[in-house]
Amino acid sequence: MGAEGGGPATAPKAANDRLHHCPAPAKLNLFLHVTGRRADGYHLLQTVFQMLDHGDVLHFDLRDDERIVRTTEVPGVPEQHDLVVRALLLLRAEYARRHGGLPPGVDIAIEKILPMGGGLGGGSSDAATALMALNHLWRAGLTQGELMALSLPLGADIPFFIFGQTAFAEGVGEALQAVEAPDCWYVVLEPGVAVPTAEIFCAEDLTRDAIPVRIADFSRHMKTRGGLTGFGRNDLQAVASRLFAPVAQAIEWLGAYGEARMTGSGACVFCAFSSEAQADAVLTKVPAKWKAWKAKSLQRHPLWAVMQTHQDVE
Repeated sequence: MGAEGGGPATAPKAANDRLHHCPAPAKLNLFLHVTGRRADGYHLLQTVFQMLDHGDVLHFDLRDDERIVRTTEVPGVPEQHDLVVRALLLLRAEYARRHGGLPPGVDIAIEKILPMGGGLGGGSSDAATALMALNHLWRAGLTQGELMALSLPLGADIPFFIFGQTAFAEGVGEALQAVEAPDCWYVVLEPGVAVPTAEIFCAEDLTRDAIPVRIADFSRHMKTRGGLTGFGRNDLQAVASRLFAPVAQAIEWLGAYGEARMTGSGACVFCAFSSEAQADAVLTKVPAKWKAWKAKSLQRHPLWAVMQTHQDVE
């Protein structure tokens, strides 16, 4: 998939009319507890989100008209359903409300690296990157907090990526506090199945009564255990393992090398290592039936500098 996207050749654009090679990093849920369920059916969660230096890459070119166009195919995701396009339509409407007219259109090319239904936040991360990039290109002027609020109706993970740092999350995932987490390497296995989030959360045997923890509990554990021994658990893991045998198999295999667990609602499985060499050694042993890769933890989103241009006013 080309970095420039499809379509006929056009005259070169000025640097302020494009943003290319914008990272949309993967995330891991270092733990995920389900503490209850709201009257509207949404589940109450506690988790720690951490980003990885591995993910999708997006490219944006402003157009001479007002259309928002995805120039690359994303298998299984029609353009009108793509979170990137939906997020930019929201941002465009907010721009029009504030500035009294529509901004230029944009061509969006997506290099899709992260798997669908993997629990790595791929679609949400893409949408967050698009919002940050176009807030900058359009000079829309939204603060970080305003972008987070704008994106929340599309998905509870999107505000985290805009928040842009390792976070302790509560509520449906939207109440975020910065927290320190392991600076380490991860091996991530893709079991080869897409796990539908709704199916996991609707399961009758899902545990929904985890005792709430405090951010101090997580921080204390990281300091005393060195960060590589996992805190808590993933309450969705047992359900996903029961419904999708490849998830259970991946957890069992990777568990021979450390504490392996599933991220999000699945299907991907991860394990932390203190060095790249340790991660490399495990990668050489991964069975051919699985795709596997290594990634380093990120403390800040790669577009952090762009976000700070539109930081909240104290």
